[in-house]
Amino acid sequence: MHTGEEHRRDVREREERERNERHDDGERHDGGGERPTMTIVPHGPYVVRGKVRIVEDAIVPAADGTHLEYDRVREIETKDDEEVALCRCGHSCHTPFCDGTHAKVGFDGTETASRAPYAERADEYEGPLVDLDDDNRCAYARMCHQAHGDVWTLTEEGNTVPLEDEAIAGAWNCPTGRLVSMNAHTREVYEQHFEPTIVLLEDIQEGDSGPIFAAGHIRLVGADGKPYEDRNRYAVCRCGSSENEPFCDAMHINVQFRDASPAWAGAIGSTDPLFDYHPHA
Repeated sequence: MHTGEEHRRDVREREERERNERHDDGERHDGGGERPTMTIVPHGPYVVRGKVRIVEDAIVPAADGTHLEYDRVREIETKDDEEVALCRCGHSCHTPFCDGTHAKVGFDGTETASRAPYAERADEYEGPLVDLDDDNRCAYARMCHQAHGDVWTLTEEGNTVPLEDEAIAGAWNCPTGRLVSMNAHTREVYEQHFEPTIVLLEDIQEGDSGPIFAAGHIRLVGADGKPYEDRNRYAVCRCGSSENEPFCDAMHINVQFRDASPAWAGAIGSTDPLFDYHPHA
């Protein structure tokens, strides 16, 4: 068992190691490309710079019905040397891109989210095989619900490899980065490796368009020019209604936000290979 202070120290040391590793690599990706950024324009869009893929995925039940998964809808063509402005206010007529409507509707994009480090905000859940951190930032993607329970129950009670697998998969596919699973004995963090990718989520079950899921350590820069904490996964609001700007808080469901994605006409492909649902396979 770990005390709260021991746990926070472990997390701080782990994050410091990860930062140093990225620094030693020059914070570069793919053999020399500068690390991509997503910068918040005051009361305006997100401006994406650098080598980053932009795709659109649908949240749908897996074929066996035991959990939800991300299925590819389309890849949105962009050029590495061009900036891309993604709508944040939820009113663009050309989603996912900004068309300037934020100025017409008087969008208030004031950032209100805490800047405290994840380690200070997260609660810890301990189990026989894995431990879990949870900072409670929820986009209601429901990846945390698996065949044999939710990730909190699977963490605290799971004592077999299949249950451990579900606990890890349910955590590391959470788009917000809310859930982080780690080995209960070695404290090794279980995270997927992503090439920098922006995933626009469409929640088919709920009938709404979800957040922008940023995967692969894309640096998020606030309107004040200061970067947010480095995370492998986070989800930012694109419906314009979050009460925890810039992060998604699932308000897209309350306001019934829906964009013009071809997913709503049934154009949904196969499982997105970016994500892994069987960590030990």
